[in-house]
Parts: sequence; C-alpha cells; structure tokens
Amino acid sequence: MKTLEAAAAVLEDAGGSLHYKEITKLMLGRKEWSTSSKSPERTLYASISGDIAKRGSGSRFAHVGPGLFALSSGPAGYSMSFGDAAERILGGSPNQQPMHYAEITKLALERGLIQTKGRTPAASMYAVIHSEIKRHEEREESSRFVRHGRGVIGLTAWLPDEVAKLIDERNREVREGLLDRARSTSPADFESLVGELLVAMGFEGVKVTTASGDGGIDVRGVLVVGDAIRIRMAVQAKRWKSNVIAPVVQQVRGSLGAHEQGLIITTSDYSSGAKKEAQRSDAAPVALIGGEQLAGLLAEHEIGARMTSYELYTLDEVDSAEE
Repeated sequence: MKTLEAAAAVLEDAGGSLHYKEITKLMLGRKEWSTSSKSPERTLYASISGDIAKRGSGSRFAHVGPGLFALSSGPAGYSMSFGDAAERILGGSPNQQPMHYAEITKLALERGLIQTKGRTPAASMYAVIHSEIKRHEEREESSRFVRHGRGVIGLTAWLPDEVAKLIDERNREVREGLLDRARSTSPADFESLVGELLVAMGFEGVKVTTASGDGGIDVRGVLVVGDAIRIRMAVQAKRWKSNVIAPVVQQVRGSLGAHEQGLIITTSDYSSGAKKEAQRSDAAPVALIGGEQLAGLLAEHEIGARMTSYELYTLDEVDSAEE
C-alpha cells in the first residue's frame, strides 16, 4: 500500500484528526505498509504536506492544526478538527463548566461540528485532547485544555494565568512523586500497580501472573474500546532505572499468545533500538509506555494521587460610569 493511501486508511479508521507522529505509528503497525526510511515520521509529514500544497482543495487531506491532519472529504470527512470542536463546545458552556469528553463528543456530533463514521468518536476525541496536552507539557507550554480527572476536560483560558501556572507546576511535582514511588516499590508491587492502572484504563479480565521477577509476561488483560473492539494484551512491567533495550521487546514478542499484542510499561525509558524494534511492521505490535507517560496515567486515573478542586472567586468588571 502506498504511503498516502495508508495514511488515509488510518485517518478514516480514527474518524478524526491525528498528529502525524501518531499516524506514522499506526501505519507502521499495519502489515500492508512498510518503509525503509530512517525517519518515517518526517517522510510522512512531507508526503501529506506536499499533496496538500500540490492539490489544494483537491487533496484528500487537510492540515487542521500544529502537526495535525484529517481527511478533507469522503466518508470520514470533517467540519472542524476534534480539538477545535472541543474548544468550541467548552467555550459555549454556561458558567465555564468542564465536561466529560464523551459529552463533548456527543454535542460536537449533534451540532455538526465534526463528521465521522468511526466507531469510537469519543475515544478519538479524548486521544486528540490528551495528545495536545502532552505535547504542550513536553514543551513546557500551556495547552488550551486542562484535565480535571476522570475524563473531565476544561479550558485553560478559564483560569487566571498565575493559577494555570501554579497548577502546571504542582501537577508536574505530583507526577514526579508518583514516578519516584513506582521506582521504589518491589517488583511484585509494581506489577500489581500496573494491573490496577490497566483496570482504570478500561481493560477487562486483568490478571497479574505469578510473581517471577522481571521474566516473561507479568499482566494480561483485554482492552475494550467502545464496546466493539477487544484487544488481548500481554504486558511486561519493568521497574528499571536504565533504558529498556531491543532484546526485551523481542522477548515480549516471543512470549505472546495467539491473537495477543504486547505492551511494556517501565519506570525508565526506551533505547532508540527498542523503539525501532517495537515499530517493526513485519512483527506483532508491541506498545511502549515510558516513565513520564506512566506517571501521567497514574495521576489522571487518581492512583496514588487524587484530584482536588477549590472555589476561586474573581471580581466582576465594574463599569466606571456606574461608580
């Protein structure tokens, strides 16, 4: 399958806009597409951007945000990007009330802000919002969205600048503390922590295998998406300080059962070789969650931390003519 055809297939399945890095990752996970490029993400970005520049409105792709692309027409077309639609819905919320991402998606669909035939539009909406927040956090910038826990999303614009900055700093400290705790637990306790996280993320039938150090598969479960998609996952938990390397990815892949996909969760990070091995298009998929992402997920699902809220009062603007 050619590059642009593969990208279009990924976007149609997603039912909305995706960052080009995510598109590349999903394309590499499909056996019908492969590339010899040493930088497939940049190659994909150049291919889609070039098609848009060459064909203009005739291109099947549209650039809808920083690094974000969507299909411009067809069965999975769009009116707005998922992120822009979420901002529009939240911006019209009475009393600046945060909403659950499923409610945001429902309203966006009802008002025709987004159009998709994807089976899990709410999951796509949350993925887009989560990716945007993560990208801005990595650049130490404020995103237009802020998470309130349990899938509830608000707008950063609703917060005074100094409050938003304090929240960002505090949340960063909490994530660092959660990661430090995870690194200091025993291997068995870390495996149990991973199992608890998977349950909170929507996995079913989660089972922590018999404790046996770091060898083999530590946790198994079924990821359920929209009551329609069920993916059997075999998870290895690595409570490591050093980066996970390629042979570990190969070991996990070799331990997979029939119809299983692999997942490695570590308190450290991954070598470039491990990342490349995980993305091999001719082998079973192995997803990677590093320490920073793990800490973010623990905080988001309130495992070892809890969301707190406070009433914040601000003075109304006073018309000088009334004084």
